[in-house]
Amino acid sequence: MDMNLANKLTMLRVVMIPVFLLVLFLAPEPMNRYIAVIIFIVASLTDMLDGKIARKYNLVSNFGKFMDPLADKLLVMSALVSMVALKDLAAWVVIVILAREFTITGFRTLAMEANIVMAASWWGKVKTTVQMIMIPVVLLNLPFDFMVVVEPALIYLSVFFTIFSGADYIIKNKQVLLG
Repeated sequence: MDMNLANKLTMLRVVMIPVFLLVLFLAPEPMNRYIAVIIFIVASLTDMLDGKIARKYNLVSNFGKFMDPLADKLLVMSALVSMVALKDLAAWVVIVILAREFTITGFRTLAMEANIVMAASWWGKVKTTVQMIMIPVVLLNLPFDFMVVVEPALIYLSVFFTIFSGADYIIKNKQVLLG
């Protein structure tokens, strides 16, 4: 397998996950959160960058098609589960997000077995973007008065777009279930 630049960025994102977790749980408070957020943001930016590079330079590969969404899910899920452990996030939020991800992954598997190509949806990209904004904002636990509105709003928007994008994905590809 040729490890092109896009695939290397995807693998960098995967490698950054344990670094993010180690810093978050082992570094002294409050620096652990600041450094972990920087790592999370850099890892999130590699997601945007690897896709752009793969498309622009025709570096799309089967490895990238498989590993890029997996790396995204591992990064987000690691952060969300950590936030439950830190008591920054209610477990039900993570359960809803995990349920959607497992459902859509299973749905994609059925589609592949039926030789149906399922493109990523715009709503799925919105969901990912909102989650990747919500995570650093909640982790930082900023002491501003307006954050008592912003943090819950981002959490509820993440849940909304998680459910909405999952439903949209299934409705637009219902032929997978029929066939």
